[in-house]
Amino acid sequence: MAEIEMIEAIWGSNPQFSDGISYEFIRAEGKRFPSNRCLVPASEFHIRNGEKKFRAFRQDGNFFYLAGFWEPPMGSWPVSYRILTVDANPEVIRYQARHGAIIERRAAQEWLDFTVPEEELLVTPPAGMFALEEILTQPVLTNLAF
Repeated sequence: MAEIEMIEAIWGSNPQFSDGISYEFIRAEGKRFPSNRCLVPASEFHIRNGEKKFRAFRQDGNFFYLAGFWEPPMGSWPVSYRILTVDANPEVIRYQARHGAIIERRAAQEWLDFTVPEEELLVTPPAGMFALEEILTQPVLTNLAF
């Protein structure tokens, strides 16, 4: 079993090596992750669809992990991570085609210690897992008088 530790890391790859773009996601299909796996704890994730924003959260209220891949520091860029993505499940696909790969709490150790192949863990979650709620933005008041 690998040693597990909690660290702070920046989300996204080093833009110095990718034409100035920091990539925050990696498509999971057809890829192997034999090292540098990590977990990102979450209680929800956000979706932008046009001008609207939504939050997706588990209907049962439990938190979950997003499967990730970490990279060591490079030059002045600190330890960083990217989230692996899968095809969206039926609730989310109405708003976007992909979302972070969900690792259930009971499978966290399997993801970290490589005891289960990636293709068994990095799957589209079943229907009925997520509830979606629009995030309403409050109008900004610029003229206040007291």
